[in-house]
Order: sequence, then structure tokens, then C-alpha cells
Amino acid sequence: MLQSTLPWLMLLAYVAFIYQVVQQTASDRVSATAFFEGQSAQGEAPGLGLLVSSAAISWIFAKSIDNAASLGNSFGILGGVGYAIYYLSFVTAAFALYQIRVKGGYRSLPDFLVHRYGVLCSKLFLGAIAIRLLNEVWSNTKVFSLYFGPEGSPAYWLAALLVTGFTVYYSLLGGLRSSLLTDGAQMILAAVLLVVILAVLAPGLVQAGLPGVDADTHTAGLTFCGLAAVQIFSYPFHDPVLTDRGFITSPKTMVKGFIGAGLLSGGFIFLFSAVGLYSRAYGIEGHPTLAVPQLFGLPLLLVFNVIMLTSAGSTLDSTFASVAKLAGRDWLNQRGQPTEYQARWGRWAMVAIAIVGNLPLLSIYLGDKVGPAIIQATTISGTMVMGLAPIFLLAFWVPAGAASFHLAFWPGLLFGVLRVVEGVTGASLFPDWIALGGGKYALDLGVNLYGLLLCCGGYLLGSLLWPQSSAIDDAPPH
Repeated sequence: MLQSTLPWLMLLAYVAFIYQVVQQTASDRVSATAFFEGQSAQGEAPGLGLLVSSAAISWIFAKSIDNAASLGNSFGILGGVGYAIYYLSFVTAAFALYQIRVKGGYRSLPDFLVHRYGVLCSKLFLGAIAIRLLNEVWSNTKVFSLYFGPEGSPAYWLAALLVTGFTVYYSLLGGLRSSLLTDGAQMILAAVLLVVILAVLAPGLVQAGLPGVDADTHTAGLTFCGLAAVQIFSYPFHDPVLTDRGFITSPKTMVKGFIGAGLLSGGFIFLFSAVGLYSRAYGIEGHPTLAVPQLFGLPLLLVFNVIMLTSAGSTLDSTFASVAKLAGRDWLNQRGQPTEYQARWGRWAMVAIAIVGNLPLLSIYLGDKVGPAIIQATTISGTMVMGLAPIFLLAFWVPAGAASFHLAFWPGLLFGVLRVVEGVTGASLFPDWIALGGGKYALDLGVNLYGLLLCCGGYLLGSLLWPQSSAIDDAPPH
């Protein structure tokens, strides 16, 4: 009885904690500017510390924590290193956004895309990130709900409903401002819980030593590291949770904040992979984030429960804030100061994504083949967006426009769709020679490396054939 009740008590404590944090936005709705841009009641932009903590915890989502442990279990220490490499995406984003803001004078990525490549290109980009945002909802809901009951059980669904509903509630009140405030508290809480987890696991890891891997597994781990190193050039641009935060402070503060957030969140993920290392070292069967805490009993299981709640909550409220901005501001490329009318549209969009974003969870009732196929089809991978790398990184170095966008965007999307089709059907759509390295990520590494080169080549070809004629507007819009 106690074991089944305590997780719900921890959920209640989490809700009470976050509710206290957002009380300053609960008494009255924030202004439209604060709702979309995260300003304080005095109209001040978020400080460096708040930007670092918010950007960091927004990338320490429940699914990433789960992945870190699984990769540590699969590849040893190279699994944690490889996943931490993805967090160099913050450096890529900082470089590109600084150019976009300082050299171009643009106030958002859609604003930049409309002027540089045209309205259609902006819409294509927003469609891609809308799929990413939808994916963030169900993937995080699923991870934390499993700590309350087996998938599909009444407890599982109740946890999903309660956490999603509560997160929507305070997101409706404050938008990005609420997200920033809760992110700061959630980052501190997650850091404390990580210390507790490491303190419990460290003696056993020191005694057993780092788990060894055979030559094939080592090669597979290096291949995964290579895949991460290739994808960091495009991966950050299809995550509005990250890029939206690149426009709410001064450009210099943004660069400092993103680098700090990358180090903080990447370090967190690397350290959390110790859960997978422990599982591998002691041959523990089952999913590491569920099996390892069960080995130590209820107290550690509750710690894992809360850290998953914290990371999932921080990602969900950030996702809702980005959805509101996409619907209320970005889709119609609204300029000038945000309005209450735009905020109202944004709030309706939050409610919609909370419902639609959790529908993929129902796929468990559609059979062993159909359900996983639907889940995989909803996931927009880093492969699909490889063409975003030249679109954002080369924009101020090459006189390119709409033709370059299309010649970069569509090949990457095609390669990503083909990989999804392969995963769903089991068919082999790429020749064997494309694979690089070894292990399960060898084909992905080859597709991403050659695909990135193809996308960059297409971008440059578009610039060569249609240099200035395809560029929409090279002059800063502000």
C-alpha cells in the first residue's frame, strides 16, 4: 500500500512546489510581451542565470535522461560521451543566432526565413518544427507516466492526465514567463536529485570499475559519437524550445547563456549515463532507469520518479510556450509588440497540442505492429532536418535565396523519410556502401554525413545558379 501511494504523494509535492513558483503569475495574467518573450512585470529581459538554467533544463527532458542511461548500458562510457556531444548544439545555435540577430537584425527565425528565403520556405520550416513539438509532448508524457503504472494501466493514464493538465494550467497563465520561472526551480531540483543518485551509485561503480566492452561494441559506440558530431550542425534549428530563447536577451548574453547551458546540460546527461554504466557493470536486466532504482528499493525509485517529473514538466511547459508563439506570432510572421489577441490564439494552441500531442500514446491499443509504426512515423529525426545546417549557417556567407533553401531542405527531408520507412517496414532502401563505422548507427552515420554534404552542395548550387535573384531581401528588416 505504501509503495503504491508514495509516488502519488511525490506528485502532489511536485505540483505544490511548482504552484508556489508560479504564484507571481497566477494572481493575474502576464502581459502579451511577457507571455511570448519572458519579460518580468517591470519589462526586464531574463538575466544570464535564468537563461542558462532555463535553456539547460529544457534540454534535459525525460526522454533524454532515459536515453542517456540506455546508451550508457549499450555502449559503456562512449554512450554517455556520444549523447553529451549532442549538447554542443548550443554552440552551433549561439553562432547562427548571433549572426541572424547582429548582422541581419531579425527578431525570430521565421522573420529571418521570410526575408531571406520567402514565405513558403518559412512555412515549410514551421511545419517541420510543429511535428517536433508534437513529438515532445507524448514522448515525455510516456516516460514519467511509466513510474506510476504499466503502460495502458489506469494509474499510467491518470498520471499522464494530471501532469499534462497541471502544466497546461500554469502555461496558460504565464506562457514563456511561467516556463522560465519554473525552469530555474526545476534545474536546481534536478541537480540536487542527480547528486543523490550519483552518491548512491558511485560506491558500486568504483568497486566494479567502468564496464568493459568488446571491440564491436566499442566501434559501435564510436560510430554513435560520430553521428552526434555530424548532427549538431542541423539539430538545434528544429527545436524552437531552444531557438526561441535565443531572442529574449541581448545577443552577447544569449551567446554566454547558450554556451553555459550546453556545458551544464551536457555535463548532466553525461553524469546520468552512470545509471546505464551501473546496469552494465552488474548485468542488471531490464530498462536501466526502471531496473536500477528498483534494485535499491523505494527511496531511490522515488528520486527517479521526481527527476523524471521535473525534466518532463520543464520540457512540456517550454513546448507549450513555443507552440503558443508559433500559432500566435510566427505562422503569420507577426512583427511589432505582441498583442493580447495573439496571446489568446497562443493559449488555444496550447490546449490543442496538449490533446493532440498525447494521442500517439493510444497506439498501444492498435497492435504490436501498427502501434510502433505510428509512434515512429510521428518522430521527426535529426536526419530529416539535416538540410537546415546550410540554410542557417551559410546564410550570411553565401548570396543565396529560395532556390538554395529548397535544394538543401528537400534532400534532407527525403533521406529522413526513407529512414523512417525502413524502420516501419524493415525494407533496405539505401545501398550497403553508405554505412560508415559499425553497429546499429552505421547506416545513420553514413546517411547523415553524405546527406549533409549533398544538402550543402545543393545550397551552394542554388547560390551559383540563382545568386541574388532568389534572395528575398538582404537588408535588415528592423
